[in-house]
Parts: sequence; C-alpha cells; structure tokens
Amino acid sequence: MLDCTANKMKIAYNIRNRHLFVGDLGLTVLSIIAAYILRLELIEIFANYYLSLIWMTGLSLIIKPVVYYLFGLYRRMWIYASMRELRLIVAAVTTASAIISPIMLILFTNRFFISFPRSVLIIDWVTSLMLIGGSRYGLRMLAEAVNKNDALKTPTSNKHTLIIGAGDAGALVAKELLKNPTISRKPVGFLDDNPEKQRQQIHGIPVIGQLADLSKVLATQKIDEVVIAIPSAPGSVIRTVSEICRKKQIPYRTMPGMYELLGGKVSVTRLREVDISDLLRRETAQINDEIVGEIIKHKVVLVTGAGGSIGTELCRQIARWQPSRLVLLGHGENSIFETYLELKQNFPALPLYTAIADIRDLERMKQETARIKPNVIFHAAAHKHVPLMEHNVEDCVLNNVLGTRNVIECCRLYDVERLVLISTDKAIHPVSVMGATKRLAEMLVLKAAQQSRKPYSVVRFGNVLGSRGSVVPLFKRQIAQGGPITVTDPKMKRYFMTIPEAVHLVLQAAGMGKGGETFVLNMGEQIRIVDLAEDLIRLSGFEPYKDIDIVFTGIRKGEKLSEDLWNEGREFKQTAHPEIYSEEGQDDLEGRDLDETVDSLIGMAYSGLGEEAIDFMNLVIPQAKIKSVRSIDLTKIN
Repeated sequence: MLDCTANKMKIAYNIRNRHLFVGDLGLTVLSIIAAYILRLELIEIFANYYLSLIWMTGLSLIIKPVVYYLFGLYRRMWIYASMRELRLIVAAVTTASAIISPIMLILFTNRFFISFPRSVLIIDWVTSLMLIGGSRYGLRMLAEAVNKNDALKTPTSNKHTLIIGAGDAGALVAKELLKNPTISRKPVGFLDDNPEKQRQQIHGIPVIGQLADLSKVLATQKIDEVVIAIPSAPGSVIRTVSEICRKKQIPYRTMPGMYELLGGKVSVTRLREVDISDLLRRETAQINDEIVGEIIKHKVVLVTGAGGSIGTELCRQIARWQPSRLVLLGHGENSIFETYLELKQNFPALPLYTAIADIRDLERMKQETARIKPNVIFHAAAHKHVPLMEHNVEDCVLNNVLGTRNVIECCRLYDVERLVLISTDKAIHPVSVMGATKRLAEMLVLKAAQQSRKPYSVVRFGNVLGSRGSVVPLFKRQIAQGGPITVTDPKMKRYFMTIPEAVHLVLQAAGMGKGGETFVLNMGEQIRIVDLAEDLIRLSGFEPYKDIDIVFTGIRKGEKLSEDLWNEGREFKQTAHPEIYSEEGQDDLEGRDLDETVDSLIGMAYSGLGEEAIDFMNLVIPQAKIKSVRSIDLTKIN
C-alpha cells in the first residue's frame, strides 16, 4: 500500500508541462469531436460536416496550444492549483475560442466548407473547459489524496488543534494543516462569534461554538493545542484565550497580526507563540491607500536610521508601495546589511541602495543626497536610549540636533519634496536629554517647513514594543536569568504601541502633511509597567512574585510617572484619520532665535560642556526640566 501511495505521488510530481502540452493536443481533438457528436448524429457528421470538422481541428491544434502557452498554462505547478489557476484556465480557453470562432465563420462565409453547425463553437468551449481544467485539477486531487493518506498514517499527526476564528485566515490555517502532515497538527474544530457560521463546515472541519464556549470545549473535548487565527483580533481577545488556555494547561499559538502582515515580515499561515505585543494589540487602523501611494509610489525614498527598529519597519512597509528606489542610510553597517538582506529577499524586484553615513557629517550627507536625489526623506535616525543619553549629553546633542539640521540642509540644497521627522512623546515637557534634543529637532523641522513652504512635518508617538534598548527585551533577559525584574515604581505608566502599527500610522500621517504639522498618534491608554512585567512573566510560563519576583527600585530624579503626548494649552484637531491628531501652533524659544540657540548648543557639545548644555536647554526650551543625573543605573529602565 505504501508503494502504491509513493507511486501516485511520484506520478503527480513527475508530470511535467511538456507532458501536459502533448496531452492538450489530444484533448483539443477530443473536445472538437465531442462537440460535433453532441450536436449531430455520427453518420451525419461524416456525410455533411467532415470538412468543417477537419478545418476546426487544424485551427484548434495551432491556435489553442499557442494561447495556452501565452497565458502561462505550461509554467504552473498544477498540484498546487487554486482559484487563481482556475480563472487562468477560463481566460485561456475563452480567448482561444474567441480567436477560432470568427475564423471559422469567415471560412464558412467564403465557402471553404458548405455545412457548419455554429453551435459546436459554444459546445467546444464548454468541453475544452472541462477537459483542460479537469486534467489540471486531477493532478491536484491526486496530490491531495496522497497527502491525506500520508497524514492518516503519520503517528505524529494526531495533535488535535482548535482554531479560533473561522474567517479567511482561519480557513487558510486549516487548509495548511490538512495538506502538510509534517506540521503534526490535525484541525478538529473552529470557534467563531459569527452566528451564521455556527454548525457550518470549512474544509470538512465543523464550527463547534463561539469564543465564550472555549472553556467548555477544552474541558469536554480532546484538544492538544489552540491556534488564534484572527490577524485583526484586539489584545482583549488574545488575552482571554491565553488566560483560559494557561489555566487549562493547553498550549496556544497565534498567527501574525495584521500590521506584521502589512510589513511583509511573515505569511498568514506562519504560526508563532503569543507575544506581549499580541496582548496590547488594538483593532487595525485603516489606511488611505491613495494618499500614501501618492507620496511613495514611483518616488525615490530615503530612510535615515534604516537599520534601527523603526527605520527597518519603515523600509518594510514603504517597499509595499513600489517606490522607484528605496535608499537605506545609517552609520551601522551590520544593521543596514541585515535590513538590506531581508528586503532583497521579500521584494526582489525593488531597486535597493545602501548608504553608510553619519548624519552628523554634513559633507558626507550632501554627497549622498546629491547622488541619490531623493523625493521623500523619512528621518528616523536618532539616539533614543534615555538613561544612556544622560551619560552622553554631548553625543546626544550632536546626533539628534545637529544631525537633524544637516538633514534639513540637504533637503534645502537638493529640493527634497517631503520630509518626515519621527519624534517621541518624551519631547513634551522634557525631563531628559533625549527628550529635549528631540524637542529641538521638532522645532527645526517646523521652522524649515515654514520657510520652504514644503510638506515637512513631524510625527510624534510614545514607546514602541520590542525596539532595541526598550523595556521588553530587558525584562526577557531578566526572566531568562531567573529574575528578579526591576521596575522603578508600581505607578509608573507609559504609552505603548507595536512597531508595525506605529509605522503604519506614520505613513498615513506623512501623506496628509501639507507643511508645518505636528501629527500625534492615538496611543490609547497608558499601561502600567508592572502590569507589562506580570504579563511577560506569565507568557514565559511562570507566575509573578512566585517563580519570578518583581523588585521596585524607586523613581529616578527627572523621571515622570506618566508621559504626555501634547503641550498644555495647545489646540489639537482631529484629522481625516481617526487615529491621528494634528497639533496647532509652534513653540517659541525663551527670548532666542532658534538658529542662534542651536549654534550655541552644538558649540557646547563640541567643547565637551555637557552640564552647561543641560542648563542651557532648561533655560531656552519651554517647560524643560532636565536634571543632571550622570550616575543612574542603566539596567533600571522604564
């Protein structure tokens, strides 16, 4: 029996397109003969219609294979045929019939043959569809039959899997599990809240209830694993499923979220462990394709800091919009190389360029901008590690302030159409060096927008999960070491957003910019850091305070218990997008010109006067309250 199965699979895989070509010649003749027999009596064909039969057969043998070839019917793996291939077959057969029919009618009109039943043209079209389509889908059915047989015989294929979500994504996951016995999972049911789907079947798998029935299903049925197959599922749904599964000691996995899919990082059917970002997931924000496409499609786009967390995700999502060129600029060659390799693999047709350059070096930036001639620049390069920058005031000033001024100067010299600065909530009422320098960077971009009257804008948002140097990687390392997790204060709260979600909205905001706007992303509610730590401990398979302890180290000088996204007294307007707001007005420095202030600050940085630079920023930046604290513990990060 095993030999028989193997032989079937071998036959399915070894039927090449050249064999299909030869087979199609025979099926073409068979289709025409069948059309005549269905329309006429056999004797009548040979008595009166044999000449038209010969002409139609000859024409079909010439035209149909050529049309099928042009439509790509001989460049497909038919064992993986889908609805796309079915539509292709219909189009190819219809086109071939549309070419043959008028030729036959012209020949009939010019008396090449006298008798011709014109209905055979329609019958031949139908029989060709059946024969050509049937031959291809027969190969797929053979392959599926073999796969199903293998799955039944594979001892490891008995891992009963419950799928949450009976939509398109759930159907794709079920199909993948069914056709790949090596995945070692057998789908046994769906849960979905849509009442119309109850007691229905998808790929032969029943919808056995709603999400509220999860506890009962896990208690009454043999379920070895739960898969969450809803890319747009909010964090509350994933949290509910994970808590129930954890109590029942049932492993659970999820498919990627919608923003991961938009970024091109993963495929729909790739399953992974539930991550902390899934618990914080919000409903997917819609994006205006026309607006984003207008600023990116067929444009030369430059991303500074392209090797960083935000920069890399920007490149992933920008690549989807088919820029004429995408340029990755950064000073770290390893990170740029990694980003380049990923993009080259996922977008092989996209022209990609790399530029290893430091934004603090104006002459080098001028060289690259002159060479690249970008239409759009996304400025994501920045020092962002808050405690580390308290130790490196001078470098923070040079990178975040001087670097931004250099980017703006390149935009001015080389007539860049659009500039978007990626900013942070720490720029509002800044209490850190990083926040203060980003506030100045915002001011520089807004002033440049005012002077140039070009769509230069700022996009501001809060913390992003999983970025390098952020709290989540630190907590994971502390958990891996057995704890404890260090948190400064139990009341400490921060805004959080996933990186793909933030970049998704950045692109939308960039498209809406007319010049001089500060766009603020809707970050939702602030989350307690201690709650984040507890969730991460549970996701790691431990219990907080029992297996892994949480230690409170005390709030640091200059640190805020919560962050702000906008200035007090400043008017905010709702934009056309419900998740994006626009801040009205601009900051004025305390009694100084911005250019003069920046020159003085950069001079202090070059002279190594870090403490003086802090005092100076406190003096000139509105509502700045930076404390000079050089001896902080870098491991205690919020």
